[in-house]
Amino acid sequence: MKSIIETITIKEVEYISFRMAREWMSFNEPIPDFSTRFPNILESCLATPFQGFSNKSFYPSLISKTSMLFYLMIKNHPFQNGNKRIAMTTLFVFFYKNKKWLKVDVQELYDFTMWVTQSHPRVMEQTVKAIEVFLKIHLTTL
Repeated sequence: MKSIIETITIKEVEYISFRMAREWMSFNEPIPDFSTRFPNILESCLATPFQGFSNKSFYPSLISKTSMLFYLMIKNHPFQNGNKRIAMTTLFVFFYKNKKWLKVDVQELYDFTMWVTQSHPRVMEQTVKAIEVFLKIHLTTL
């Protein structure tokens, strides 16, 4: 029996970003209000990992869905600022909803996130595969 993969919603990301904005407004780079996000980009980031064709998912596993979600949240810039912070938090919330977690050093996660940020769009497929490997190495069950 296949387990159902829980999605992450706009409302959950809104809560994540609002909560982060409230807690991190003292940073030199505050996270803007959720209503200032770029239209439809966040929606696309959240929907893409769940797309498919002819009853076949393009991203069939939790890891493949999470990898694409993480990549898109960073690279598509749905927000004016705070995309990496929101992407990391969204990653943890998505895993938590699916009874998984990452056991990873904060600095290692930060360095990896920066690597994804700096990756060239022409190597998207390879970058997403690298994210999958990274997540598999650090994935644990709750």
